[in-house]
Amino acid sequence: MVTTIDPSAARTRGPLVVEGRRRPARRPPAGRPTLLQRQDGGLFNIVNAIILLAFALIIVVPVWNIVVSSLATGTDLSQGVALFPRHWTLANYRQVLGDSSIWTAFGISVARTVLGALSHVLFCAMVAFAMSKGFLRGRKVYSAMGIVTMFFGGGMIPTYLLIKSLGLIDTFWVYIIPGLLAYFDVIILMNFFRGIPDSLDEAAKLDGANHFQTFWKIFLPLSKPALATIALFNGVGQWNDFYSPLLYINSNTWLYPMQMKIYQIVVQFQQSQVHGFNPNAASIVSSQGIQLATIVVTALPIVIAYPFLQKYFVGGMMIGAVKG
Repeated sequence: MVTTIDPSAARTRGPLVVEGRRRPARRPPAGRPTLLQRQDGGLFNIVNAIILLAFALIIVVPVWNIVVSSLATGTDLSQGVALFPRHWTLANYRQVLGDSSIWTAFGISVARTVLGALSHVLFCAMVAFAMSKGFLRGRKVYSAMGIVTMFFGGGMIPTYLLIKSLGLIDTFWVYIIPGLLAYFDVIILMNFFRGIPDSLDEAAKLDGANHFQTFWKIFLPLSKPALATIALFNGVGQWNDFYSPLLYINSNTWLYPMQMKIYQIVVQFQQSQVHGFNPNAASIVSSQGIQLATIVVTALPIVIAYPFLQKYFVGGMMIGAVKG
């Protein structure tokens, strides 16, 4: 059988006719974008870059202003600081860090942040591991009790009376014990544990491992993203907590964390300015400069610690969204 091809169709780029049948026109190779697609992609990238740059400026500019303003003199702050101060000084930081008790407060803040975050993560993980097992008796009752605590609380006065009855007033453990459990974190870890294959649990049982060994050697190592995310959230909350020492630390002022101690420094400096005003000192150190320096000092440790947890934090943020 002879195949006939229309010469006019062969000279054009239109569809070819083969024995009365139309052959489809040639399409661009797969993976090579068309001109319209390239134009749309370029426009999207430009708009996306502009939006991201705007968000970056919204975040970076206030932070930069706080840092450079904390390094400015009181006279410069009264006149306003743009991108750089007219006169640089470290007097604000000397005023904040000059008190020897600030280093004791720094140690208290570090100890309560590290110990509080670790104990919180471990306690929530143990509860979540048990709650993730279907054979746990009363699991629905425990779950309902935990959900209630997410929406209702006892209030400030009943909580204070409870803390007092437990003998935690003016002790370091008032920072740790009340924050051991948060049911929202339990839910996150419980959903993560349910996503771990049951075959690993069964294999551990065949090897003679009990529940605690399975939890410690299998589930915890596989849950690093979730654990790091919860540890970061709880650690930031522990570091920034100002409410607990204000209510529960009365006489043992050496237990004040850094935030409470810096608050005292700011208040004392403001009172000294009111009662014994020194124009020469006010031209260098000001109340606003002290406040800005305290913001930098308290935020710096968290900023330094965040990059080390970022790889776990990014992965852990999607846990609650993809598992139910």
